[in-house]
Amino acid sequence: MSNARRGKRLFVVAGSAVVVAALIYLFYGGIESSLVYFRTPTELLAMGDAAYSSPVRLGGQVVPGSVQWDAEALDLRFRMTDGQTEVEVHSSGAPPQMFRDGIGVIVEGRYTAGGVFEATNVMVKHSNEYRAPPPGEHPAEHYRELFGKQGS
Repeated sequence: MSNARRGKRLFVVAGSAVVVAALIYLFYGGIESSLVYFRTPTELLAMGDAAYSSPVRLGGQVVPGSVQWDAEALDLRFRMTDGQTEVEVHSSGAPPQMFRDGIGVIVEGRYTAGGVFEATNVMVKHSNEYRAPPPGEHPAEHYRELFGKQGS
């Protein structure tokens, strides 16, 4: 084999290795930066300083009596708990329609060094259970009664 041919083959192999390494780096970096872990308030606070560095989905329940909503400023503040630990949550934006005291919520955002979870997204957890109206009852009455119970 000639030196020119050997040099060309070496160039192709080295170039291919560089391309593969770049793709692996981009793939790994892209996945790592888009991972969002699900935690409870207790798990979040147990992370210590590591809790400040990455996006998190935090799940728990809204502590009754803790909701502060300023409709003009679109400023929502509340505490959430997993039954053991409470975390202060702040969100700039309107809460979901079903948001209320005691409901299960999932918030997505980052925990700050000031001890407040800055949420970029607030989602309510609700039952996926469907119940048809009892026989002979009009559906509108059944749903009015059902939603009236949820709001209390």
